Amino acid sequence: MITPKNIKKSPKAPSSKPHSSRNTASSSKTRIVIKNKVSQKRDISEHFGVSKSGSRTNSSKIHSGINRKSSKNSYLTNNTKIQNNSSNLIMQTAPPTAAQARERTMRTSGHSRKDRNQLKDSLSQDSVNDELETNESNASLAPKQSAIPSKIEIMESIQIGNLAKKMNLRPNEIIGRLMRMGEMVTINKSIDAETVTLLAADYNCEVKVVSLYDDTLIKEENRLVEEEIERPPIVTIMGHVDHGKTMLLDTIRTSKVIDTEAGAITQHIGAYQVDTNGNKITFLDTPGHEAFSAMRVRGASVTDIVILVVAADDGVKQQTIEAIAHAREAKVPIIVAVNKIDLPDANLENVKKALSEHGLAAEDWGGDTVYCPISAKENKGIDELLKAILLQAEMLNLKANPKMRATGYVLEANVDLGKGSMATILLNNGTLNEGDIFVVGSCSGRIRAIYNDIGKSIKTALPSTPVKITGIDSIPETGDPFQVVENEKYGREVASKRQHYKQINSVTEAGQPSLDDLGSWVKTHKELKVIIKTDVQGTVEAIQDGIQRLSTKDVKVRVVHGATGAISESDVNLGLASHSIIIGFQVRATQRVSDLAERSGVDIKYYNVIYNIIDDIKQSMEGLLEPERIEEITGTLEVRQVFKISKFGNIAGCMVISGNINRNNTMRVIRDGIVIYTGNIKSLRRLKEDVTEVKEGFECGIAFENFNDLKEKDQLENFHIKEVARKL
Repeated sequence: MITPKNIKKSPKAPSSKPHSSRNTASSSKTRIVIKNKVSQKRDISEHFGVSKSGSRTNSSKIHSGINRKSSKNSYLTNNTKIQNNSSNLIMQTAPPTAAQARERTMRTSGHSRKDRNQLKDSLSQDSVNDELETNESNASLAPKQSAIPSKIEIMESIQIGNLAKKMNLRPNEIIGRLMRMGEMVTINKSIDAETVTLLAADYNCEVKVVSLYDDTLIKEENRLVEEEIERPPIVTIMGHVDHGKTMLLDTIRTSKVIDTEAGAITQHIGAYQVDTNGNKITFLDTPGHEAFSAMRVRGASVTDIVILVVAADDGVKQQTIEAIAHAREAKVPIIVAVNKIDLPDANLENVKKALSEHGLAAEDWGGDTVYCPISAKENKGIDELLKAILLQAEMLNLKANPKMRATGYVLEANVDLGKGSMATILLNNGTLNEGDIFVVGSCSGRIRAIYNDIGKSIKTALPSTPVKITGIDSIPETGDPFQVVENEKYGREVASKRQHYKQINSVTEAGQPSLDDLGSWVKTHKELKVIIKTDVQGTVEAIQDGIQRLSTKDVKVRVVHGATGAISESDVNLGLASHSIIIGFQVRATQRVSDLAERSGVDIKYYNVIYNIIDDIKQSMEGLLEPERIEEITGTLEVRQVFKISKFGNIAGCMVISGNINRNNTMRVIRDGIVIYTGNIKSLRRLKEDVTEVKEGFECGIAFENFNDLKEKDQLENFHIKEVARKL
């Protein structure tokens, strides 16, 4: 008997055609596949009782011959498929399921129809089991979606992709939900916190909005109570403009700061430290002008005590009330210093009465607010004011730990030509040393030099000390937190992350209006573009805040760029490209830059008093407004008789009832209280002579252009349109 093992195939003659390496490899792979299939069939046959080397019936031989023939055809077909598309090899070589193997064996094993029917149910059940196993396998391989958190923290804006990660959702699901809300977004677009709150509410997820510095919080050292010592109080002087705040500080410091301020008005936050009988007090002098609201907010937020200066002859003003609101928001005590009591029209009682209406009742009136009558010019009452400050500081029990790494806030920042970027820092804890590595806002650096309030170089600075530092890689913003860190690498990582978040927020704040909205706005609105260059960073914010509040629904002010330093050629080029005016506050442009601006047609304006900027910007905005058109009636007439002239038309014989009638004005015909015609005068005559004006009480004849429907008793109005400049 011949078995498959005993069959010897005769070697084939070598082909005359050269074979490629690809065809040879493909053929060898196919032979391996067929060999594997034959082996599988043998194992299955043994499982169903078919002998591996047993005798075969005639039908088995016939089937075997057919199978050999079909195997040959299958080999040729498989070889062709593999040559055409090698990727099909994986599908063809996939092992069959148990049901498929049994069915294939039944066809080739020679079993009867009865045997096949008996195994029909078994094959069906195996197919079901195979499908269940496949589904379970696919389910186990599919990624499991995590539960949506009950609370997330975001900043003022967040990208769709980052929001999806925080909420454990697919970005497509969030995009689809926002589209149903009417927001056309992509995975890289940022949305504001309000939109995120509405979206998260559908998933029962609470949203907490945190600031940039909360999200990139630098871990502070453990504060040991036993190492704390008393620190000097930080006192902010606030009040209305020209009420004597800087004069009071000059009297305390015996200096002349007011002489260095333009217009005798404070333009920056001044930080100074004085020594009174061995006790140090740190003073912050904030501007009183309305444009410096942002500076007053910063001054109140870093202070321990607020000195509210009120002029005895002027009383409570708008900025006085605003200063009270800032102090209450910061939850700091207020000491009222009533200045200028040496003037003849000073009235202390009126000041107390006005301030009591705002919750600042004097102690002698049954309240808890300390009032100190002073005269900064005559140096009266200053000692009593300093004693009141020290007494209030003692009650507050102000302490700090000098052994910790220094922390504080930025009061001002500017660029010095010789020293680079500089910042005025008010320390609230720890000790600052030369060489310390720090992070301030989105900037970082190493302390190169430290200067005190009088410009003297020092090596270290204790808490509550205002200092000026150098060594910053860029200009920080006023109000940014300052913190010394362990190493330079960590400081750069924190600063880089904050810069990245700021860029995302700036893109979101810029907005993405649709073309239709933008086109309709441009048709009906005007825009004034401004570039601001100042000496310190705090003034940039103050000017920007002041002029942006001038924006109305008809005219908008947009700050294209704001920075510190001298006006450069790049500023002029930006002004040329954006059609902006350049405002220089206590900075100047070189002669070369001035010539470039003159050739380019870019307007540069210089200022040293901030409210002059506000006034000029307001006038420029008013110039962009369309004038208001007002109708002015110059005279009225009554038709007494109508004359019909065939070649000329109807002529109205009229009497001037009031005013004067001007031929160049427009005429209106009124009949029974209804206007039936408005148009121009064709002819105006008086005693057969053409005239340009007829006065009250005289008769005249009037003909109209393209209108002849005139009747007696018609009322005529002579008027013209007057254009009046609009005001903001």
